[in-house]
Order: sequence, then C-alpha cells, then structure tokens
Amino acid sequence: MLQSFSIIFSIAAFFSFVNYKWLKLPATIGLMLMSLVTVILITLSKSLFPEFYIFFCDIVTNTDFKTLLLDGILSFLLFAGAIHVNLGELLKEKWAIILFATLGVLISTFIVGSLTYVASNALSIELSFLHALLFGALISPTDPIAVMAILKKANIAKSLGIKIEGESLFNDGVGVVVFSGILILATATGETLEGSVGAEIGTLFLEEAVGGVLYGVVLGFVGLKSIKAVEENPQLAVMISLAIVMGGYAIASIIHVSGPLAMVVAGILIGNKINLASNKNDTQKLLNNFWEVLDDVFNGILFVLIGLAIHLLKFNLTYLFLGGIAILIVLIARFISVSIPYSLLKHTESTPLKTIAVLSWGGLRGGISIALALSLEVISSELIVYITYIVVLFSIIVQGLSIGSFVKRIYK
Repeated sequence: MLQSFSIIFSIAAFFSFVNYKWLKLPATIGLMLMSLVTVILITLSKSLFPEFYIFFCDIVTNTDFKTLLLDGILSFLLFAGAIHVNLGELLKEKWAIILFATLGVLISTFIVGSLTYVASNALSIELSFLHALLFGALISPTDPIAVMAILKKANIAKSLGIKIEGESLFNDGVGVVVFSGILILATATGETLEGSVGAEIGTLFLEEAVGGVLYGVVLGFVGLKSIKAVEENPQLAVMISLAIVMGGYAIASIIHVSGPLAMVVAGILIGNKINLASNKNDTQKLLNNFWEVLDDVFNGILFVLIGLAIHLLKFNLTYLFLGGIAILIVLIARFISVSIPYSLLKHTESTPLKTIAVLSWGGLRGGISIALALSLEVISSELIVYITYIVVLFSIIVQGLSIGSFVKRIYK
C-alpha cells in the first residue's frame, strides 16, 4: 500500500504542477480532470500495453480508497479546514447551519431514496427501498473537502459562504450517522426488527453525533492548552497538533464517537485561539502554514484518486442512465431540503430564492460519498457505487466549475 500511495502522491504533485502552470483551474477540479483523461488513455492502450494496465489497476486497488479516506486523510482534511473557520461568523449562522445539517440531511435522504427507488423500478433495475435510502443517506451530505476547496475560488458573499462551509463541515458527521442507522435497518433480520432497532439507532445517534461533538470539545481544549504550553517551541506545537488529529481520530473509533465531528469541533476551537489571532508569533505562523500545506497535499491525493478509481466501474448503459436521473433527483432534493429549513429561519433578504438557489447549486458531493458507497456489502452495492460516482463527478466538475459564474448571474 505504501508503494501505491507514494505513486499516487507523485502523480498528484505532477498534476498540480501542470494545473498551476497551464490549466489554471481550481486545483481539485484540475487534478480530477487530468486523472480522468489519464484513465481514458491507459484504458484505450490496454491492448498495446497490458502489463502497464494491470500495474495501473493494482496501484489504484492497493491504495484502498475507502480505508485511506475514512480511516486516514479525512481527519487531516477536516481539521485543516476547520482551523481556518471563524467561530464568531459561524455562530452568527448557527441556526441555519444546524437546520441544514440535520433536518436538511433527513429530508434529502428521504426524497433521494424515494425517487431513486421509483426511477430504478421504472428501469426494471432491482433496488430495494432501504437500499435506495442508503444511497440517499450517503449522497445527501455536502462534502466539506470538495466544498471548501472550491469555495476558495468562488467569489460569494461572506455570510453565504459561512452557511455553505459550516453546513458541509457538520452534515458530514450527521450524514454518516443517518447512513449507519439505515444500514442497521437494511441488514437487520426478522428477529432483530422485532427487537430494539429504534433504540439501537437512537443510541447510535447519541454516541456518534452528540458524543463526537463533546469529545471534540475535550480534544480541542486539551490540544489548545498543550500548544499554548509550548508556544516558544513551534516544531513541538506542530507535533502536538498532529497528535491531536491522529491520536484523537484513532481514539474516536475505539470509543465509538464520530471522528469527523470531533475533528471539526477541535479544529475550530484550536484555530480560533491560535491561527486567527491578530498578532501571530512563530508558532502560530508555522501551525498555519503546516496545515495549509497538508491540506493541499491530501486534497491533491484525494481528487486524483477519485479520478483514477473510475476505471473500477464496468460500463453499464442502464446504470449510466439511472445515474443521469440521479443527478436531477439529487439537485431537486437539495433545493427542497434547503428551502424547508430556510423558510423556518428569520432573514432580512428581499430575494431569499436567490440564496436558496446558490445554496442548492453550491452543495457539492465528493470523496466521502464514494467512500461510504464502497463500504457497502449489500446486493445493490455495485449499482449504488455506480450512480454515486456519476453524481459526484457531475457535482465536482459541472457545479464546481460553474459556481462562481452562477453566483454572478444570480446576483446580477
């Protein structure tokens, strides 16, 4: 796995260089597009260079996308993104973020699952309702990694950016809990269903979501105190921040709380006391620079992998057509799941529909959805992975490339 990871890292660095010098696209989109082109070229040359094709397939397979993201780089990316979020601005939009990240995810999960179930049956594709809901649960949360990477380049209003950014950071953890709860139902036997499935799902929510937030507060407090105690030693402060992320995420899985939510909360607490200070000392500067570099490195690896891993899908015209329908379903569900919570909030905007439209189009999906789809071991897993990939590619490439111009056109 180390050899495969090293090769993927080298490809990401080379693609980043090419994008910076010539393509000038948002880094995540540029890297993924080049990866997709690479896959096409390698696949077309399969008959000429079969050994190289097998070598390429082994690299992607051995890297183990699901494990690498969910158990590895996700913790770094969430922490790195969270330490640059302004807590004061986040609190101003707290009710919007809470509603979008909870009620919005639940509404979207049900709409996407229901409409996907109907569409699959219309195409004579076997997909149970619970499995369709699983797809709804994994595709409904907006991906903080994709959102934050692309929002850096999109010139949108500050309050709107905070809503999208804050929602994406928190609905990731909530989405995983909803996904896990539906998975319990989907894999439960008749005897289990007669038992305490509801209690099990409720316990899961308390342990994962609430426990994750509380654990993140503790982790952030301990990390902040430790970093401040060694403020005169920048290198040691960086080492402590790494230990908070790596050790903290590992312990989260042991005590069964949400690691993603813990990383977000810890990152926000530490970042607002250290990286957002007005007079930065050497420790603050080094921490800020270190996590920015790490963020760029892991983002590059993630989006290269998203592009390269597409060769694992076998061409299926029916699945492809359902994936196209799923894109429309997800967009409709996103619009409704944003509109309902937004209508419950007090706002002074004269044109709230424009804000809802931007929130809908700016809700990008990314690697987390793919990783959750790959983690499934159910009958419909191949289909779910297929349509998830199609929605994610559309989200990152089409929505990601157009969000800036979309905002300008909306507010013209």
